Amino acid sequence: MALLNGRWERELQEQISLLSAGSAESSEQPEHLGTGLTRIGLLHLSDEVLILILRQLDPVSLLRVGSTCRTMFRICSCSSLWTPHFQASFGVPFAAATCSVSAKDGFRLIFMWRTLYKSLHFNRSLQEKLFAEIPFPPDKYWIQWLVLEETVPLPPVRLAFGEIETLWGIQTDLLERKEQETADEGTLTLEWSELHRRALQQHGSLAVVFQHVLNQHEPSDHRELEDLFYQYRRHRFHWFFSYWLFRQPAPLDRQLRTIYLQWRPHSRRKVSSWGSALCDVRYLASLHQVTADYWRGRLACGDEAAGIQTVENYFSMCKSLVAWILGRGWGGLKRKKVYEDTLRGVYRLLRREMLDSLVERDRFWQVAKMQMCRVCTLAETAINYVNWKMIETLPYYKLYLVSGNVIYLQHVQSFLSRKRLVHDWIHLEENSWLRCLLSDELYRLLEYDTKITQDGLHGDSVSAQLTRVLWLYLHSGQQLYMEALKAMALQCAHASLGYYAALAAGGLLPLPGW
Repeated sequence: MALLNGRWERELQEQISLLSAGSAESSEQPEHLGTGLTRIGLLHLSDEVLILILRQLDPVSLLRVGSTCRTMFRICSCSSLWTPHFQASFGVPFAAATCSVSAKDGFRLIFMWRTLYKSLHFNRSLQEKLFAEIPFPPDKYWIQWLVLEETVPLPPVRLAFGEIETLWGIQTDLLERKEQETADEGTLTLEWSELHRRALQQHGSLAVVFQHVLNQHEPSDHRELEDLFYQYRRHRFHWFFSYWLFRQPAPLDRQLRTIYLQWRPHSRRKVSSWGSALCDVRYLASLHQVTADYWRGRLACGDEAAGIQTVENYFSMCKSLVAWILGRGWGGLKRKKVYEDTLRGVYRLLRREMLDSLVERDRFWQVAKMQMCRVCTLAETAINYVNWKMIETLPYYKLYLVSGNVIYLQHVQSFLSRKRLVHDWIHLEENSWLRCLLSDELYRLLEYDTKITQDGLHGDSVSAQLTRVLWLYLHSGQQLYMEALKAMALQCAHASLGYYAALAAGGLLPLPGW
């Protein structure tokens, strides 16, 4: 069966979802919409010529053109336009002469049903419609659609002979005599695959089965189907992610939970409800950048199945990465930092690729091994863990992870050496008075292991001004910034000295060190 797939199918889902959400208004499009250039162009052509032109469009484009004005809506709803799309999408011809619904409506209904049915394993709203009354059959509206599917993951259905004939047109004389004899009070229990086989046997082809079901549904109110389809469009990533995360077999579930939380900062209180109804799934998705992107529908061009496969391949890579790191004779802090930095690097390198297509596990692991080598090189450059934590916010650090260019390692080394020069200057014996007079905040800025954050660069305070000069020196290496740094530190110290001298003169405070 030819199925819609890829980006084209997702766009069609979006268009049909919009059409479903506003189906009551579809035929009431205002005349002025899209009638600027269209009125003097396409709308001057006859309906027959327009139909010939519109036959070249795919269903997405056809729906978009039909939403421009009432005239185009009428023409784009023509059955001769939708009949080829029906066969191309569902693999069966549409019998326009004997079907009581239009080809466009039939396409829309079957498309919504097929899309929802493919999501049955994680779509709880649809499960409630189909499973709620087991062992009794669900609502006839939903049970009638199921004969279109050859494989249905539901228990055998128990129905009266008359209902079987009414729902699917299967005549009672087609049922075997033995089944009739064993039937209980005029009812019969059948597997869904058997019902599908008997429907084909009765009608002669799948196309006629489709036609029968559509004819039966012609007087039905489809708002429930439309609402479920709209819900699916809005929540499919959340539903699929929850299903994947919590529906693993017990051993795999424990393993996935361990890998998912391994060396990742998280709230123990929030993850303690893992898999329960109270679990904050959005929070769990936010723990990894890849899962956060999937939650927002940003992986694999918005394909939920390909996106979750990318997520699964990502965690398969994480599992191998953890095993590799644990095999090294490192301490806990180094293991954690190698793991976190490697994952950040993998995400930076593959982010665009993940947005566009499925990323295989081998591709993840290939990039992860390269990132681990670069992270270990940065660790050796930093020499110790304190330096390593300090340089992680540097742009050179991130650029080296992405590019592997050794020039960025040289920038990191220069940064650390300049940091050491500032530290050595403030700790000179001749500057002991300076250390006593500087405020704790300013003195801390000149210490070797102090990180310079982006937030600290803004503002008019003395601390912000000193931070900016220090930042310029550390990143440029120009001596004039070092001299300006010394001058500012001396100026601040003299200002403090004058302040203490004034207090001492008033008998309020002795001078420090006197």
